[in-house]
Amino acid sequence: MTLLFMKLIDATTRAGLTALKKLDRRAEPETSTREAVAAVLAGVRARGDAAVVEYTEKFDRARLTPKSLAVPAAELAAAWKGLPAATRRLLQSSHRNVVAFARAGLRKSWSRRNEQGARVGEIYQGFDRVGVYVPGGTAPLVSTAIMTVTLAKVAGCREIVVTTPCGPNGSVNPALLAALHLAGATEVYRIGGIQAIGALAFGTKTIRPVAKITGPGNKYVIEAKRQVFGMVAIDQLPGPSEVMVLADDTGHAAWIAADLVAQAEHGHGSQAVLVTPSRKLAAAVAAEVAAQLGTLSRQEYLEAALKTGGFIVVTADLDQAVAVANAYASEHLSLIVQNEKQVLPRITTAGAIFVGNHAPVAVGDYLAGPSHTLPTGGAGKSFPGLTVDQFQRRTSVVRLDAASIRKSAPLVKALSDLEGLDAHGRSAMIRLG
Repeated sequence: MTLLFMKLIDATTRAGLTALKKLDRRAEPETSTREAVAAVLAGVRARGDAAVVEYTEKFDRARLTPKSLAVPAAELAAAWKGLPAATRRLLQSSHRNVVAFARAGLRKSWSRRNEQGARVGEIYQGFDRVGVYVPGGTAPLVSTAIMTVTLAKVAGCREIVVTTPCGPNGSVNPALLAALHLAGATEVYRIGGIQAIGALAFGTKTIRPVAKITGPGNKYVIEAKRQVFGMVAIDQLPGPSEVMVLADDTGHAAWIAADLVAQAEHGHGSQAVLVTPSRKLAAAVAAEVAAQLGTLSRQEYLEAALKTGGFIVVTADLDQAVAVANAYASEHLSLIVQNEKQVLPRITTAGAIFVGNHAPVAVGDYLAGPSHTLPTGGAGKSFPGLTVDQFQRRTSVVRLDAASIRKSAPLVKALSDLEGLDAHGRSAMIRLG
């Protein structure tokens, strides 16, 4: 089998099994990345706006001042009004699906009585102030704006603060600003990278700190989120895009190739992997990838991404293919097998699963309803994708009356005696008079 752009791993051979170990991933930053991020975060923490402006000029070649960091609300509204009517309807279609899906996933407050008659329950409330990172780069990610900010809005967050990189002239793509307006952003700042995460976490004179930071980014943004965890909450570790297609010989080669190429379109760091027990399908997909590349506008990005992050894995059987998929923990998993109902429950680490030949990952990227902000780099073994309840704060509530404390206090005393913490027991028993 000749592969022009992707690497072949034959998992039926000893060499293939050795190579396969590299696809069993856990999210872990490189030492150089960790150190670079720590230095920038320290600068933002110590010098606030001055450091944010300095790093924005250094990394994004944009000369800003503290007063020009914020995008005025009027500019957001004007961007929305300036879109063609057809484009507004297009964004609204995606937005409606995301809103409906998010509303279905909201956690609801509840209460019940325990065995001793105490009233116990949980209250769910939206965070007062959250931060959302929306990447810039080579494409205006209007879909990311909708699939992050909308969830915060549905959850009831009062202040939704967005940071997104600007171009060298300080401008942000108008379509992206329009999408942020539609989704419900209350503040937008034209900064990206490590310095944006630092500003959201530590706060500056211009940007007040948030309680939680969400959204995808490159490896530096993701490492910055990891390093500020604890000072703020974070959602997950969503880095460069990736897809794995797990298919048997029922897979449609041209459609599978199109899915692989689509995710590689995000460029550097993207990964596109086919795992299949069918050598015939593997060869057909490889040929299709080569044929389709020549017809697309971002061919340079595609070829570079596929040469470094493109793999075709041929397995001995479907069971081995499933094991490879779970070890890889892909952001997106396309499942195209004859007995999908039996295989689907066995996939335990994917960020999102797209079932069948007729379910392109791009529908999840833009339209279906679930957020496309998903764990990458193996983080799916520990983190779920972004959901509306991640914008809700959970608080437990306990209420006792005279009757329930009479039943509870002796048990509390006995348990506290077991631990040697007699003050705990006394604090309950004293209420019995």
